[in-house]
This record gives sequence, C-alpha cells and structure tokens, in this order.
Amino acid sequence: MSSAAAPRRRTPAPPREDVLAAAMAMIAERGLEKLTMAALGREVGMSSGHLLYYFGSKDELLLRTLEWSEGRLGAERARLLTRAAPARERLDAYVDLYVPDGHRDPHWTLWLEVWNRSQGADENARDRQAAIEGAWHRDLVALLAEGISRGEFRAVDPDRFAARLRALLDGLSIHVAIGLRGTDRAQVLSHVREFLTDGLLADA
Repeated sequence: MSSAAAPRRRTPAPPREDVLAAAMAMIAERGLEKLTMAALGREVGMSSGHLLYYFGSKDELLLRTLEWSEGRLGAERARLLTRAAPARERLDAYVDLYVPDGHRDPHWTLWLEVWNRSQGADENARDRQAAIEGAWHRDLVALLAEGISRGEFRAVDPDRFAARLRALLDGLSIHVAIGLRGTDRAQVLSHVREFLTDGLLADA
C-alpha cells in the first residue's frame, strides 16, 4: 500500500525588513545597477513576482529601502545629538554622519537614485521624501538653537543657517558620492568645519 505524498510546505516570505536589509547590502556590495527584482528575489528566496506583489514597483522598493536606511541613521543621529557634550562637538558629529564615506557610499547612492526618480513620483512618495529631509533639518535647527541659547554659538537664525548648511553639505556630499576628482571626504569635512567656525563661533 503506497503512502500518500507529503503535502508541500510553502516557504514563508522573509520579513519585509530582511528584504530591505538585503537590498541595501546588495547596493553596498555590487552597486545599484545590479539591484534588480530578480537578483534581489534570488538573494532572499522569493520570486520577482512576489517582490512586486509586496512592493508594487521598483521605485517603491527603493524608497522603502531608503526609509529603512534613514531609520537606522536617525537612531544613530539621535544617539549622537543627545550626548552630554558641547553643541559644537555634537554638530561635528552630525556633519560626520551626514557626509558620505566615499565614492559609491550605498546610502548616498540610493538617495541620489530615489531623488532622480522623484520627478515622476506621486504625492505620497514626495511627502515621504520630504519627511526624510525634514527629520535631518529639524534636528539640526534644534541643535543650533540649543548652542545659541547656551552662548556657544553666535546669534543666527537657526532655520536659515540650517538651510544653508544643509545645502552646502548636500552639494559637497554629492561630489564625494559620485567620485568627482579633486573632492574627497576629508576635504569636505575641512570645508564644512571652516564654514561652521566662521558662521557660528565668530563673536560668539
């Protein structure tokens, strides 16, 4: 008497965070151009169709991966900014966290790609991108305001100064991330620290 065939067990899909972590690891190891739905599916044991079912599109996958990466950076930023340390020391830590590690920094590579695709994005995606930028801006404004109130920084408009500082950081960071010749992380940090000394510490 033959035994009945054992029922096939469906392999459960990995948690969504595991998929996002795998996507980020692939960008770091192989570059963004190698991150296809099929390649990511092979990495996490899912079909590209299942990935599309979960995320809807590659644009959504990239944005969610960026949000996941930003969440980790946000936790590290909060840790650095809430330390018992002078405001300038914490501001330097903010800048250090902001600037890419070097050419093809995975977070910045992803950030650039998401913003490049945002021209055709819907309002929801644009709002989520604005939320990412807003978190960095609010933390910086709060830190500047604290430094001013304690007399560590001279009296500037924290919101206006934060907007200018982030514009400087973004421009120089893009140069580092794309590997523009003549610009490296050390040079960028030096430029920014000089800008901060001139703008915040003069006549403090």
